[in-house]
Amino acid sequence: MGAPELALAQKVLAAQPFSNLLDARLVAFGEGEATLEVDIRDDLRQQNGFLHGGVLAYAADNTLTFAAGTVVGARLLTAGFTIDYLRPADGALLRAHAQVVRAGRSRVVCRCDLWVVDNSGVETLCAVAQGTIAIPESSQGS
Repeated sequence: MGAPELALAQKVLAAQPFSNLLDARLVAFGEGEATLEVDIRDDLRQQNGFLHGGVLAYAADNTLTFAAGTVVGARLLTAGFTIDYLRPADGALLRAHAQVVRAGRSRVVCRCDLWVVDNSGVETLCAVAQGTIAIPESSQGS
């Protein structure tokens, strides 16, 4: 069975209440990669005016899992991830792009680059993440 198409993946995202709260959009999905975007709004900023690190972590977590889903299907759980914040995130748009590094029978390792895009379209790398996505036993072999 092949990986779900972008429209199906967007329905999965739309079924996540927290993703709806952030108005997250899945804009690319397939062949071991996924891209998620979130508009940077004032209510997502921290006290110094930068995008809150929790929003970056959310984007990394979800995008890592969606990338894994392109190669092993939809029934996945994040087993863990690390994120390194490289610089404060400030701009108009957050774009997270993840790709599969290795897909095994029970785990998928992915990496994610997180960029902020300003109003003139200039992208700045603000964080990188790596994660392990678990394939629950009930999903293996199905």
